[in-house]
Amino acid sequence: MNEIVGSHDLLLVTLDTLRHDVAAELAAAGRIPNLVRHLPGGTWEKRHAPGSFTYASHQAIFAGFLPTPASPGPHPRLFAARFAGSETTAGHTYVFDAPDLVSGLADAGYRTVCVGGVGFFNRQGPLGSVLPGMFQESHWEPRFGVASPTSFEEQVARAEQVVAGLPDEQRLFLFVNVSALHQPNWFHLPGATREAGDSRATHAAALEYVDRHIGRLFAAASSRRPCFAIVCSDHGTAYGDDGYTGHRLGHKAVWTVPYAHFTLDRGATP
Repeated sequence: MNEIVGSHDLLLVTLDTLRHDVAAELAAAGRIPNLVRHLPGGTWEKRHAPGSFTYASHQAIFAGFLPTPASPGPHPRLFAARFAGSETTAGHTYVFDAPDLVSGLADAGYRTVCVGGVGFFNRQGPLGSVLPGMFQESHWEPRFGVASPTSFEEQVARAEQVVAGLPDEQRLFLFVNVSALHQPNWFHLPGATREAGDSRATHAAALEYVDRHIGRLFAAASSRRPCFAIVCSDHGTAYGDDGYTGHRLGHKAVWTVPYAHFTLDRGATP
């Protein structure tokens, strides 16, 4: 990471509430080809979420605690704040002297931009302002939110505008919180109804919707120089698993998430 920070643009995409099992099933079935073409080995890595809901998980992620590999550790991290005694800071770790990665990258000369999705990024109150407030520039509109059937394509369009407006020499850290997977997601599956509600099937359909548009995001993020991309879920969600529904709870459907990181060559095509 010490070679990448400063030479590459950086993209972090959190697919909010995406379950690992659903993501893995769709990858294996060829239903998310635009994501799979970039996943190392064509598969998601199974990891454990750093939090069980959006706010807690993103606070951890922005401090450098990305989802942890689902195997015994310790696991050296890509990014870490400098503090004594860290057992997961290694030689390849990018160490920043700041309370969070976002401001650490700003100190390194990056333009930090947030394109928000779920309510914790809507800046409509003090709580919804904490996470986007870490960034030099943040964007949120109702059409980016959970109730919008076109939320992700609207977010991608805004990201394209952001990138197009930057000077070529300006490094960029772009963060996109994708709201499409979050409930309500029934409207992404043809034939589903509001009355029937959300399910694993509508959750999967939402991921297919995201896949149809994510190539444009990758193309924009790598349009000026190579881009190091991290794509992961912040936590999963339960659809009746063992009687549980939703998240902010201790079920494996919530704690087990998909993760990938990879480099996009300059000029990646959608």
